[in-house]
Amino acid sequence: MEVILLEQMPNLGKLGEKVAVKAGYARNYLIPRRKAVIATKDNDLYFESRRAELEKAAAESVMAAEKRKQALIALGSVTITAKVGVEGKLFGSVGAADITNALTRAGFEIDKKEIRLPYGSLRQIGEYELEVHLYSGIIAPIKVVVAGEE
Repeated sequence: MEVILLEQMPNLGKLGEKVAVKAGYARNYLIPRRKAVIATKDNDLYFESRRAELEKAAAESVMAAEKRKQALIALGSVTITAKVGVEGKLFGSVGAADITNALTRAGFEIDKKEIRLPYGSLRQIGEYELEVHLYSGIIAPIKVVVAGEE
């Protein structure tokens, strides 16, 4: 099925591109979330009439993400304390929700879906370099320090 993308999608295409995707992906994800429309003549005309508006919205999103990235870089690191057992292992783990809460307490608004934990939850004390995906192609590094509770 061929669709016209209404926003930039990682690993799929840019705004306005016609791409071929599986029918289920288009029906169940792209179209209901208004990320794409089916490529027909009418939708082609509809997209062209809204192109400037969509490009302006995308540019605003990119600028907002860049501003958030600079704020995250200025923040530097965030410290999370957790109960620790023998040999520096945590009782439980530190996940995306815990990191989100720590960043919120530090004055930075973020969604837990934006935090990437490539190796799963953090289970030991130490410093971890993580990535925050703010927008398609805009990634901010963040240092998370997991400290043991006294």
